Amino acid sequence: MNKSFVTKCVCCLSVIICGEVFAQGGEAKTLFGHGSDIKSHRIGFFAEPMLGLTQMDGSSATLLNLRGGLNMNDKFSIGAFYSTSLNEIRPQSETIPDLYMDYRAYGGFVEYTLLSKRLFHITLPLYMGYGEVEMDREQGDGEFGEANFYTIEPSALLEINILKFMRFNLGAGYRFVGPMNYRNLDQSDLSGFTAYMGLKLGLVR
Repeated sequence: MNKSFVTKCVCCLSVIICGEVFAQGGEAKTLFGHGSDIKSHRIGFFAEPMLGLTQMDGSSATLLNLRGGLNMNDKFSIGAFYSTSLNEIRPQSETIPDLYMDYRAYGGFVEYTLLSKRLFHITLPLYMGYGEVEMDREQGDGEFGEANFYTIEPSALLEINILKFMRFNLGAGYRFVGPMNYRNLDQSDLSGFTAYMGLKLGLVR
């Protein structure tokens, strides 16, 4: 084959490819980077303190739940949470009078929000994490150890848009606790409903 003919074909092909690139008038779409289809103006963030009221083994418990994360298109959210008891929980099954129980849990959550642009809407967080309970004495320290377990909690909250950066919500969730045994307690004593009230703050988009 004539070398000059091959050279001419290569040159013509190069011109066609370059013309096609310039005709597109922009850079290629990418998952990340300047040409990404993921738009930063669709991503927001929030932090939320929540107060929870529940029962554990027949004893009332007040929980402080702190959570925060990112949301996309004001529909899908993902983040982390930490929950701790505020009062001294006194399980009915405990036989030593001056003992009380502390509860803690932490992990991550995913959340889906329905009709977020309306004044009232529904949001559905699902918490998944790791929890622990520990007995303490009112007077002095005790060597009672602690119990650890996995926990999952689907919830439903009614939410109202107060300001562009502030939302108030209230609702309930059901706490499922994985297999555990601690003194006279097992997972059925820690599982149960929790009523929530919270204030969501941040740039929600």
